[in-house]
Amino acid sequence: MALVTETFPPEVNGVAMTLGRLVDGLLCRGHAVELVRPRQPAAASALAASIEETVVPGLPIPGYGGLRFGLPAGQRLRGAWRRARPDIVHVATEGPLGWSAVQAARALQLPVSSGFHTNFHAYSRHYRLGWLKGAITRYLRRMHNRTDLTLVPTHRLAHELTGEGYRNVGVLSRGVDMRLFNPARRSDALRASWGAGRDDLVVAYIGRLAAEKNLGLVLAAFEAIRKQRDDARLVFVGDGPAMKTLAARHPQHLFAGMRRGIDLAAHYASADLFLFPSLTETFGNVTAEALASGLGVVAYACAAAADLIEDGCNGRLAAPGDAAGFIAAAVSLATHPQQLALTRALAAPSVRHLDWERIHDSFADGLRECIATHQRRHHAKVDVVAALD
Repeated sequence: MALVTETFPPEVNGVAMTLGRLVDGLLCRGHAVELVRPRQPAAASALAASIEETVVPGLPIPGYGGLRFGLPAGQRLRGAWRRARPDIVHVATEGPLGWSAVQAARALQLPVSSGFHTNFHAYSRHYRLGWLKGAITRYLRRMHNRTDLTLVPTHRLAHELTGEGYRNVGVLSRGVDMRLFNPARRSDALRASWGAGRDDLVVAYIGRLAAEKNLGLVLAAFEAIRKQRDDARLVFVGDGPAMKTLAARHPQHLFAGMRRGIDLAAHYASADLFLFPSLTETFGNVTAEALASGLGVVAYACAAAADLIEDGCNGRLAAPGDAAGFIAAAVSLATHPQQLALTRALAAPSVRHLDWERIHDSFADGLRECIATHQRRHHAKVDVVAALD
């Protein structure tokens, strides 16, 4: 597989994490991977020896410090793929590099799949690019429809995109590492460092600190909780362009910064209530990680939350955009300890089906089927031409 992407570990974001996991799964199953990406400032760590890498020129992504988008590299990719044809090209990100990769694959009659990872058309309004939303929406649809398969993380998103004119849409959920993210990572010492006792309430937001994450609603919901529970603490875990402004304006809250691995898992499990009011996710890995960690999750009924949470059972949902409903759900869980305890007890078991090994098998099977479908279509076209001749 030739994987074309603007982001990959050690960069820290949901897309990079997911792609790193998927590649590991393919390698463990004996498949070969070629990685095509722009050079990134954070990309200094060594790749697995079995991964071939092609680095292309790139430019910084506005508003996303440290990340770059790849410039078109169609001629270079056509030359490389003529010399060593991949079985399939998978385009994971939709920038100019991804578009040129789709064009190169089609020119060489290679099977090509794509991943719909990020709602750029939704993000645009948060970065003063709302006037481009229509153009971005048309661009994304056209690019994905030039591939043999577009993989999306939820059934709801698949239905939505199909209704918008996307073709050949398949579902590949994202996994969660339950050996890493689980309630056993809870740390009384970490809670104590936050000024929280064993029975105090710790409310957490974990993820990118950026405008599109709707963090104002996290603050509003916590203020409503705080009026009912003066023992509540609010912890932000993560980094991003809004970090400095938030920390300066709200010094009463805790800002733990970027955390990784076991340390990140401990920060999840040591909280009690997780607030995630984003409306721009295609999945939202943090939702699955919070559930696996045994937290009471409050989210809008979209992306991963819509698929994974049964309202009033393993979490609470609010209608997308209903800020008052979101706040009410958060206050309800925070002020009913028995309800919160039951919700947390049901959270981790509810996501056991997201084991990464199952996701890896589904991804490999999906790529094989994409190759087979491409070959059938190609042979059908050849047969038609032969019949006409």
